[in-house]
Amino acid sequence: MSRILVTEKIASAGLDALADAGHEVDLLLGLSPEELVEAVGTAHGLIIRSATQVTAEVLDAGTDLRVVGRAGVGLDNVDVEAATARGVMVVNAPQSNTVSAAEHTMALLLSQARNVPQAHAALVEGRWERSQWEGVELADKVLGIVGLGRIGKLVAVRAAAFGMRLVAYDPFVADDAARRLGIEMVELDQLITQADFLTLHLAKTTETIGLVGKELLAGAKPNLRVINVARGGIVDEAALAEAVREGRVAGAAIDVFDTEPSTDSPLFGVPGIVVTPHLGASTREAQDKAGVTIAEQVRLSLAGDFVPFAVNVDAGEAAETIRPFLPLAEQLGALFAALAGGLPATIEIEFRGEIGGVDTSLAVLSTLKGLLGQIADEPVSYVNAAGMAEERGVEIRTIMAPAALDHVNVVTLRGGDHTLGGTISALDGQPRVIELDNHRLEVRPSRDLLVIRNTDAPGMVGLVGSALGDAGVNINNMHLGESPDGDAALMVVATDDVVPEHVVSTLGSHPDINFVRALHLD
Repeated sequence: MSRILVTEKIASAGLDALADAGHEVDLLLGLSPEELVEAVGTAHGLIIRSATQVTAEVLDAGTDLRVVGRAGVGLDNVDVEAATARGVMVVNAPQSNTVSAAEHTMALLLSQARNVPQAHAALVEGRWERSQWEGVELADKVLGIVGLGRIGKLVAVRAAAFGMRLVAYDPFVADDAARRLGIEMVELDQLITQADFLTLHLAKTTETIGLVGKELLAGAKPNLRVINVARGGIVDEAALAEAVREGRVAGAAIDVFDTEPSTDSPLFGVPGIVVTPHLGASTREAQDKAGVTIAEQVRLSLAGDFVPFAVNVDAGEAAETIRPFLPLAEQLGALFAALAGGLPATIEIEFRGEIGGVDTSLAVLSTLKGLLGQIADEPVSYVNAAGMAEERGVEIRTIMAPAALDHVNVVTLRGGDHTLGGTISALDGQPRVIELDNHRLEVRPSRDLLVIRNTDAPGMVGLVGSALGDAGVNINNMHLGESPDGDAALMVVATDDVVPEHVVSTLGSHPDINFVRALHLD
């Protein structure tokens, strides 16, 4: 059972799902930084929102920590680099608040266009100021979208319904893809000269901090209105406040700030600037989706399964074709390490068949996870597997072979004097080892296996069976395989318990036995 520390409120459905999976859920809200360092000590998982700061100190204190889950999108409050160095997976819920953020963007867009907050404030204070709060229509205005990801596209669709003309800047989006949405792609310096409204939908990085500052705003139309529901820091708050105050920019609507919680910003109190306290994801639906999603990501991580929203795993998204082969790859890695008795200097991982035509980067990490987990004295995860292999001087060669042979899909490991291949059985969907040291066979991976290579002589099966029986070791099943030239045989025996060393030594001394090794998977 794993302990999962939850320091901020998430949907009860998410907490219930973790408890139902057998985890201890420890809900401790409002911890100080010092209390967090103390509480994280025995936690295997940590779930947070935006208020909890997961620093290197917190990660160092979490000696058993395997995953940090952020119930939301941004990771400004998580030291991802430190987590990666410690082999801690960081996961988020990137799709949970997309609709809510897009809708809040539209709410701020309309608030700017029609001066809704200012007019409301005046009226409740007893002032009927109808002529002062004249607005503008959205129809036929140019909306400049910086960042055309999930949220940016949702905003584009909604703005198009208001009759707005759409231009966008995103160096990672092809012109043809944008054109299908009715969006014209332009460079950022062109966008700022055309836009009547500017909305931001991009991550906070070293390249985007201060992106909307004095230099960019100098090229803007005087009727520009800036909307930011993305991340604080992308907008230079002082520069924007000055531009609005001097009339070089018509207005702004800002939901996120350099420092949060924020009660003191240059933007506050400037006429024409609307502010909200990071409400982009603050809908009941978004909060529920974030809680349920992050609970599922943490559960998958602790189970060692494929985690779709891991942000610090150096692999592409696993295609449906390769996902069933991830557990097989990990099992083959563990078996190979036990068979080889260590790590060869070079390991080839071949993906043959349909899986040889897709991104197998996550399957390679699965293989390394099993391989290193068998021999390392520290936890191995998708996060640190590649780095650990590199530290140990192991060269990994990946071979992609789209053409299949006898089986539709095969994963094969080669290194030193050993070869190990496996597939997923078409009959029951379970993994099978189908090749071992150039011998053909079919055996289901097991926790304890005895591998014997011998000359093809009579009585060998009986010899092995008697040796195990005399030692009180029960045989679950036995598989025989032939070498291609037929002059040698292979036995793979699945047993209930670890085969004692004296049995291995006795069998190894027999003149007809060339190789014997007991494989025990931790």
